[in-house]
Amino acid sequence: MEPSMRRSLAFFLFLASCLSVPAALAQSGVRTEGDVASAQNPYEAEVPVNSQSDADRNGALARALGAVLAKLSGDRSAMTRPGVAQALRSARDMVESYDYRQDQSTSAAGAPSFRTMLVARFRQDDVDGLVAALGLPIWPQPRPKPVVWMAIDDGSGPRLVGVQQSNAARPLLDRAIERGFRLGLPGGGAAEQALVGAIWRQDTAAIARASARYAPPMQLVGKLYRASGGGWMADWVFVDDGRELAKWSTRDGDARRAMAGGADGAADALVKRYAKAPVAGAAGIYRIRVSGIRTAADYLRVAATLQSVAVVRSIVPVQASGDRLELDLELMSGLQGLNRMLGADAALQPVAPPTEGAPVSSPAEYRVR
Repeated sequence: MEPSMRRSLAFFLFLASCLSVPAALAQSGVRTEGDVASAQNPYEAEVPVNSQSDADRNGALARALGAVLAKLSGDRSAMTRPGVAQALRSARDMVESYDYRQDQSTSAAGAPSFRTMLVARFRQDDVDGLVAALGLPIWPQPRPKPVVWMAIDDGSGPRLVGVQQSNAARPLLDRAIERGFRLGLPGGGAAEQALVGAIWRQDTAAIARASARYAPPMQLVGKLYRASGGGWMADWVFVDDGRELAKWSTRDGDARRAMAGGADGAADALVKRYAKAPVAGAAGIYRIRVSGIRTAADYLRVAATLQSVAVVRSIVPVQASGDRLELDLELMSGLQGLNRMLGADAALQPVAPPTEGAPVSSPAEYRVR
């Protein structure tokens, strides 16, 4: 069999295996119990883990917290923002609870395989404080559930993916959940099947009229087809209440990855329009005065505390007098962000709320606890 024929047959079988979801889900959208939990609780994440040992669990908790930050902000590059990687080291201190789950899958040859998943739930107040201190944008809840109008052509003509073919769209739906929102599918009745041509020519006005029965008035319109030269191409348009927010294409040798790119583009468009950065103060150099430093051990406690805070980039001692020490701190998000990261149990505590924008000659007062 020719390679192109094998690829076409494999994709046809992939679609053919996906016709088992009840039509009753057409109005409410496609979902599973796991999908609902992940989408409704942004402070929970599931990550694979090699074992249930302490070392593997701590690493997995850090990855889970990173996934939570990405969901809360909607920013897929959240992990690369300054201070985030350092903050993830304290993930275990923010955990509310965790447990494990075994996932089973079957290979094409019929051999079963198992994967252990860590399900971690983090304390909302702690995570919100971390997000604010790091200056990450917040994509507010509740979040919209756009309707996906997607047509797929594997060489035999384009076909609409409705709720009955939800498993065929699973890479797209799952990627949306990873990005912190959910996508719905149309019911797929005869009238909607006739919209394949409008989808293919990206007639967003026609799609918006057909989508009026669904809420909210947001549509992700996409077509997936074989690309010239091999692989798969997907062209996407995201529309919010009749306004085109974004237009992009994804290409990949794997149809599933090309499809999943639709969720990324939709999330990026929604975040750009609706996410807001919390007030945490501007980055810069801030002078603080610490009182209560009577011994070398006190100084070491203060230094260790500041070095462990993700928003602190550098610490420069300025002058000492009696039990007081003045320090210049280079901060990523101002004194408000520093105070949020310190928390109530830290060795260093603010004496009074900070005055953002105060000159360096007027240091903020702190004390050793």
